[in-house]
Amino acid sequence: MKIALCSSFVPFIKGGGRNIVDWLKPVLEEAGHEVEIVYLPQVDTPDLLFQQMMAYRWIDLERADRIVCFRPQAHVMHHHHKILWFIHHIRAFYDLWDSPYRGFPDDARHRGIREALHAADTAALREAKAIFTNSKVVSNRLKTYNAVDGEVLFPPVFEPGRFRCSGFNDEIVCISRLEHHKRQHLLIEALGYTKTPVRLRLSGASSDNAYPNELVARAARLGLGDRVIIGNSWITEEEKVEQLAACLATAYLPLDEDSYGYPSVESSHASKPILTTFDSGGVLELVQDGINGYVAEPSPAAIGEAMDRLYTDRARTEAMGRNARDRLVELNISWSHVLQRLLA
Repeated sequence: MKIALCSSFVPFIKGGGRNIVDWLKPVLEEAGHEVEIVYLPQVDTPDLLFQQMMAYRWIDLERADRIVCFRPQAHVMHHHHKILWFIHHIRAFYDLWDSPYRGFPDDARHRGIREALHAADTAALREAKAIFTNSKVVSNRLKTYNAVDGEVLFPPVFEPGRFRCSGFNDEIVCISRLEHHKRQHLLIEALGYTKTPVRLRLSGASSDNAYPNELVARAARLGLGDRVIIGNSWITEEEKVEQLAACLATAYLPLDEDSYGYPSVESSHASKPILTTFDSGGVLELVQDGINGYVAEPSPAAIGEAMDRLYTDRARTEAMGRNARDRLVELNISWSHVLQRLLA
């Protein structure tokens, strides 16, 4: 079968939105399909939304037997067999409309853009032969804002068999983009509340140097420089495997994440528990408090207390790590399940 994987990208930003596409391609090819990836750049500037939407609408991919669309605004593409693996809306016009993250005024002009965008999105969504989402959070948003149903299809990670557990050292590892909404600053502040010598390692790149520099300054101000490692760059996949294999646990506590996040799944494959917070959105679809990790209040004191528990109760930490791997099986997070549903 000829399959086109269609999505958008933000120039010079790497993240889960690209991974879900790039990792699916070799899986489909191994299953015997011919695959093309179609990317167009996307920025969420209100004045450009409909121009970008038309660019997708004009693409002719009728030579493909089916297309699978991911990140907005690829879902507006026209095709006789369009499948959506929908990972998020343009959130400033949806669930973030009444939040400080909207980024533009709540005025008649932008309300008009919002209304038109909702109508266009809903029409495009209803063209699809099937709609999948990456989380219950996103399925609920589709139902709330567009009155359409989406089946949750959890995205796996690339080559999950390479992850392993080699022991439990004193480090809590967070491998993620260094951005304010990923809240690595909470982890640094939490370390200042700990009573054990637990350590913290942050790895990941940022869209600019402001936030990483803030993290370094915060660690120095709190006198934590010798207990925190902050790497403002992407580590290699081999380094990631080694860090996860040896660490005590992982942490991933974004604010209201769309899905459970690849860092959580990679941690689970390495049999390590995950530390998160009760306002981290889709992460809570994977992490169960006290079973395969800890779900803390999003405050430095509460997070620091959870860090200490991970450090002091090693038997429970190791048991939660084993449960984390079992949780992946329970949720049927696998490429075989993905192919079964996408190609049905």
